[in-house]
Formats: sequence, C-alpha cells, structure tokens
Amino acid sequence: MGLGGCIILIAAGAILTFATDWDMQGVNLDLVGVIFMIVGLIGVATFSSIAKRRRAVIAPPTTTVIDDQHHRNTTGYSDGYGG
Repeated sequence: MGLGGCIILIAAGAILTFATDWDMQGVNLDLVGVIFMIVGLIGVATFSSIAKRRRAVIAPPTTTVIDDQHHRNTTGYSDGYGG
C-alpha cells in the first residue's frame, strides 16, 4: 500500500467518524473510522521510514591528484646548465 492508499484510509476513517450519523446494527461506524485512521497513520509512518532508507546519500567518489614536483633529470645536472 502506497502513500496515497494510506491517505485515503485516513480520509475515509475521518469521514466515517466525524461526518456521518449512520446507524448499522452490529457495526459501530465510529470505531471502524478510528481503526481506518490508525491503520492509515501506521502505513504513513512505515512508508516514510522505508522511503528514508531508500534515499540514503552516498558520497561521490573522490579523485586523487598526484602532484610530482620533483622531476628527475636524466643528464645528471641539477639545473640543466651544467652547474
């Protein structure tokens, strides 16, 4: 059940509890509405906790830059001019 289904359960429960005055023999519609709202709230909490785990932020890979400041002379001279 997704987030939309949970919200529909909450709305239907609120309508049954607060907006109707129907009487059915053997069924307490106020209690059914409260149960719908509780199940909807549990569903929203579960859905949001699962969605939070899916949105885990992963740090981007870092690049390593090697700066070779000490160049190697192949001629044996330290400054390139014989000195």
